[in-house]
Amino acid sequence: MTNNILADEMNEEKIGTVKEAKDVGPPIQLKNIFKAFGEQKVLNGLDLDVARGETLSVLGQSGTGKSVLLKLIMGLQQPDSGTIRVLGQEIVGLAREQMNDIRKRIGFLFQSAALYDSLTVEQNVAFPLERHSDISAAERKKCVRELLETVEMEKDMEKLPGELSGGMQKRVGLARALALSPEIMLYDEPTAGLDPITASEIEDLVLKLHKERKMTSIVVTHDLPGAKIISDRLALMRDGKILVAGTFQDLQKSKDEFVVKFTNRGV
Repeated sequence: MTNNILADEMNEEKIGTVKEAKDVGPPIQLKNIFKAFGEQKVLNGLDLDVARGETLSVLGQSGTGKSVLLKLIMGLQQPDSGTIRVLGQEIVGLAREQMNDIRKRIGFLFQSAALYDSLTVEQNVAFPLERHSDISAAERKKCVRELLETVEMEKDMEKLPGELSGGMQKRVGLARALALSPEIMLYDEPTAGLDPITASEIEDLVLKLHKERKMTSIVVTHDLPGAKIISDRLALMRDGKILVAGTFQDLQKSKDEFVVKFTNRGV
């Protein structure tokens, strides 16, 4: 009996070690990714690593596959070839149930905020908690209020999305994305369609969350000035690959004609 108990303890220790080992290395790794839609090649041998706790902004002209990149990391689309590791797990071809477990550890802010029109602000933010947690209604309400306070939207809990401005909708979408305390945060054009003041407010919020929560983040954006503010590194895409990656100062040192034009004028 004693030997069986010891064996069980050793097995548990091994399982724990394996689980911890899975998260060793960058939380996001893409290697030699190809993706095409019919005759249109979108990603053409893309490689990208994002370090733990890093905020990386991915920039490039329209149609270069920036949003596709986020969908691949979320497992919403599959690459034609290549490997994608998220939080230590290879996700290409992963079973739906296992992929759903990984998605719970990822927050996603859609470009349009993607709120449910028929639900109030409070109900929108509560939605992932209702589906993926077993906390009580009282705890859920408290959590939702705290999340909305984080994005300065607690006074609008009873409003419907149609009653909110674009910037306010982005804030609510961000609160919902944070509901399950994600380790990774993905932002798809967080400042698109916003006036300069509101865009600056969203950038300040992203910075604040990065400092407080230490999440690993990818920001897909066309906004070079904003990316310079919120990012540890920038990655510039062209022809389905990462053309160059580094700090803004690193990009400025590049002699590549496209990089020079991009850093001088933005896109």
